[in-house]
This record gives sequence, structure tokens and C-alpha cells, in this order.
Amino acid sequence: MNVAVVESELNNAFEQLADIGPAVSVFGSARIANTDPLAKRAQQLGRRLSDNGFNVLTGAGPGIMQAVNQGAFAGKSLSIGLNIELPKEQEANPYLDKCIMFEHFFTRKVVLIKQAEVCVFFPGGFGTADELLEVLTLVQTRKGRQVKLCLFGRDFWTPLIEWFGTLSSLGYINQTDLDLFHIVDTVDQLMDYIKE
Repeated sequence: MNVAVVESELNNAFEQLADIGPAVSVFGSARIANTDPLAKRAQQLGRRLSDNGFNVLTGAGPGIMQAVNQGAFAGKSLSIGLNIELPKEQEANPYLDKCIMFEHFFTRKVVLIKQAEVCVFFPGGFGTADELLEVLTLVQTRKGRQVKLCLFGRDFWTPLIEWFGTLSSLGYINQTDLDLFHIVDTVDQLMDYIKE
């Protein structure tokens, strides 16, 4: 890994995003079709966030990311994508006011977390799970900003939450760590949580 590239990526991103104001980062599957009801809710969320003064950040890809960006792009605030260079190139979705390129997943993740007041997690695969556990660890250990964490879709996230309960019962995490996130099923519930 080239340390100079890592430093350059972080400096460039923080410089470009220095004055964007309040932001929400949204994570979720790149594999969901734009006709999926979950994508429709993600689009509604992006629009609601944008119209309520929140800049919206995603990983710039398709699926949930594109849906959220599409909603935000139609709203009043910025729709921002942090794209990643992959062997099979991921094209940035077309609903971005600003797009920043990254070579490394971890630098992109650092920026998505550092810039946000709230991190929202829609259903997704390994990438989404990695991002959620990273943020939970940073908040739990107080090594990162104390952002609000919200999981969208109770049915999807319940098996993971039950496993967290097992971790707590074994003493691997504290019972209070289960209060580090909030679960919602609707855009209205999510907006109410964010506005608290």
C-alpha cells in the first residue's frame, strides 16, 4: 500500500468536503434493482434528507446508493458520491452533484463516516456489514465521531441483532452496546429519529 496515495486520497476528500455542512451517509446493497420497493424507499429518504437540509453521501454505485442519490439530487441539498476504483470498474451513478474517486476501500469508509452526523444502513451484503461493524466499533470505543446509527428494515437486521445479543450474553460486548443503534421500518420513523 502506498502511504502517499492514502494521504493524498484523504486530504483531497476532506478538502473537497470541508464546507458541506450537515450530512448523512447511507450504505446498502449495490445489487438491488431500481424497481425494488426498498430502492423506492431509499429514493424517498434521499429526497427527504436533502429537502431537510442534509447533504447525502453514498458510495456512488448502483442499487441503494443510486436510489438515495437520485432522491437527494432532486432535492435542495447536495448529492455526493464517493466512488471506488475496482477491477471491474464501478461507474458512478448519474445523480451526483459531486463525485470523489478512491483507490482504497478503507479511505473511502473513513470519509463516509467522518463527514456524517448520521449513518443509515439499508440491507446489503459483505460490504454493508463491514461498514456497519466498523462504525459500531468506532462509536463503541470512542475512536470516532459519536454519530447516530440507524438500521433500515427490522426483518433484515433482526438475525444480526440477535447475534449481538449472544455476544452480550457471553460478555464479549456490553449490554449498553446494543443501544448504539436504532432500527426503523419506514422513512418517517427514520426522519423522526434524525431530527431528535
